[in-house]
Amino acid sequence: MHTFTLLPLGDGITEATVNLWLKDVGDEVRADEPLVEISTDKVDTELVAPVSGTLAERHAAEGDTVAVGAALGVIAPAGTPARADSAPAEPAIPDVPVLSASAAAPSEPVPATSPAPSLDTPSGTIDPRRGTTERLSRVRRTIANRMMESLHGSAQLTTVVEVDVTAVAELRRAHQQAFREREGLGLSFLPFFARAALDALREHPVVNATLDMDAGAVTYPPHEHLGVAVDTERGLIVPVIRDAGDFSIAALTRGIADVAARTRDGSIGVDELGGGTFTLTNTGSRGALFDTPILNAPQSAILGTGAVVERPVVVRTDHGKAIAIRSMVYLALSYDHRIVDGADAARFLQTMRSRLEEADFDLG
Repeated sequence: MHTFTLLPLGDGITEATVNLWLKDVGDEVRADEPLVEISTDKVDTELVAPVSGTLAERHAAEGDTVAVGAALGVIAPAGTPARADSAPAEPAIPDVPVLSASAAAPSEPVPATSPAPSLDTPSGTIDPRRGTTERLSRVRRTIANRMMESLHGSAQLTTVVEVDVTAVAELRRAHQQAFREREGLGLSFLPFFARAALDALREHPVVNATLDMDAGAVTYPPHEHLGVAVDTERGLIVPVIRDAGDFSIAALTRGIADVAARTRDGSIGVDELGGGTFTLTNTGSRGALFDTPILNAPQSAILGTGAVVERPVVVRTDHGKAIAIRSMVYLALSYDHRIVDGADAARFLQTMRSRLEEADFDLG
């Protein structure tokens, strides 16, 4: 008999929640075969069977929270019958396609030809969660707790500036095709925002600093570890690109695409979800002009980048002023006012504005 336990998953992780058992009691398992899905404060992952044999016992049910080091179950030599008092296997749920409400199969027969909807029938699909109650996931509980801790543990303020990124838009248009052929990725605005922010952090390190009130000290890191907020089905997760201060536009494009993809498919490492010194959240990806992002504690600042929109603005010319169509964006910096003053935030954003409006970027 081999009792398998919840092994340590990373610094600061003391427990995990069992999401889904991939094997029932009595099933045969092979060594290194995925056995159970778990979630922690930082990541969802699969645990593999440490040995081959038969799953004889399950000591934790789906939804249970288990401490690191606690027993999850028992694997017996192949052919050993399951214990009668072991956790019963849940009834199998047939695999069925997930359909939108408008395409779901009816519960009773309907005529082959349905009447046309009336003109006042609302359109688009209906989320299947409408009218239901579901258990709050561990990731969502963690997000909720950390957001409240962040708000209660720091004096948060947001400063917003408007930036003309027409030059960046023209740079993107001129190099988009060649960049995609070389890198296999599109050239978005996000790496330019990231590069400008990283340059500004080096010039204004207080925005990259960490405050320890108990020790009465401020730490200015010698590096810029960039957190990038990623929207996933499990909630907002922030992987970290380490030493991003040295990255080019191309390297940032690759880095952001890599951590975003691995965060969404669940393959991101636990060690890649901590240690950031500054966070970037692209709220404009869903069309928002700007918002007031909440700090990713213990960091002292987070930058929200809004949607880039073309609109008429007043510009200066050799002959005075004129109205022109420009690509404009709002940058919103939320910061801990205990360590970062409003003037510090304004200087940081002005540095970013200068970098973006000059658009002197190396795309290599």
